Amino acid sequence: MIRIRKITRGYDVKIRFIQHNDWIGPGEYLAWAERHNFETAFTRCWRNEKVPTEPDSDLLVILGGWERPSTTKEESGYYDAKAERELIRKYVETGKMTVGICLGAQLIGEALGAPFSESPEREVGYVTARLTDAGKADPLFSAFPSSFPAGEWHDDMPGVTADSAVIAESDGCPRQIVRYAPLVYGFQAHMEFNPEIVAEGLIKDSERVKKGGRFVRTPEEMLSLDWSEMNGLLSSFLDALVKRYANTPASLSRDEKKRELFRKQKKTLDVFLEHGAISRAQYDKSLSDMKEKMGID
Repeated sequence: MIRIRKITRGYDVKIRFIQHNDWIGPGEYLAWAERHNFETAFTRCWRNEKVPTEPDSDLLVILGGWERPSTTKEESGYYDAKAERELIRKYVETGKMTVGICLGAQLIGEALGAPFSESPEREVGYVTARLTDAGKADPLFSAFPSSFPAGEWHDDMPGVTADSAVIAESDGCPRQIVRYAPLVYGFQAHMEFNPEIVAEGLIKDSERVKKGGRFVRTPEEMLSLDWSEMNGLLSSFLDALVKRYANTPASLSRDEKKRELFRKQKKTLDVFLEHGAISRAQYDKSLSDMKEKMGID
């Protein structure tokens, strides 16, 4: 059955975050989700939590990390690039929203057959990025000015496929934002950065800052920047992405329909419990009965 996703103000979107370490958190991505009361789930890789084998959300967000796409599980201990690439492919194939940041952007490229490479320049702190002609033509970036501040903390950059388009670039990196498909974007730029993430980065990755470079900011410059401008631009992109997703025809499998129905019914039970309309025992029994009836683990 083909349907149009009904997403309006107050709609229900679930987001899966893949977080590789305790430093590079979701920042503005999570703040945006919380403002919309979206449901969120996390895979915290550094805690040895396993990456899901199947899509379980509307939006997959793969965050940055210490690793590279080529880092093996033996080298890292918890990072499983192969599992992440397989999950990314499944999200893309099923028409789900997929956004990668830094390492996450590079993994999207790799999952779609485009190897990552070293960036021409190291960028740390923030740079001025520019929309390309493709970026100016993409409605999802209509709120972006021609040039804008972009957070950075990288040596590598994502690969590009034959069907992809570079949306933004900078003097130090020609692939700041890449569109791989209408619902799939890679951000080498950290538009989600906030003062807390940057301050922690200056402690945990101080050696990269000390190495310096043409596009490496001083700690004083980083700590004095107002990061809210780029955060606002990121939120405008995410709003537009969800609207595009809402109006994209989607084909639901029988299992997806069942799980979607379960999510809606569980949300109703959650509201009843929150307002004291049912007891915890009644909630648990109703939830158990629903799972058994629908065959959901």
